[in-house]
Amino acid sequence: MSLTVFDKIISDRGSRYAVSGGPARDRAGAEALLAELRQNKRFARATHHSWAAILSGEPVKDDDGESGAGQIILQMLERAELTDHVVIVTRWYGGKQLGGDRFRHVVDAVRHYLAATGR
Repeated sequence: MSLTVFDKIISDRGSRYAVSGGPARDRAGAEALLAELRQNKRFARATHHSWAAILSGEPVKDDDGESGAGQIILQMLERAELTDHVVIVTRWYGGKQLGGDRFRHVVDAVRHYLAATGR
């Protein structure tokens, strides 16, 4: 696999965020990238791994308990016209509710990924 990880990019009220991604042709490929990410002990302990992709023209997303996060990632991938590529936003919950700021952090994480990878 060719997973790209940007760790510790956002911190807010104890919550920390990372963003990762890599190419995938189907859901099995997306799941393999998630499994690779979770092999890292730090990432295995994360609270949420929200992700999305457009695989073979079909939108696929998973909030992983962070309601609405997968849809936000998916919309950004659609705007960027990035297909057959999974983007995963990881959050370690810090003990305080972030309200709407959590959506801003998901957007900022995906922007970071797209800019840093030249997509």
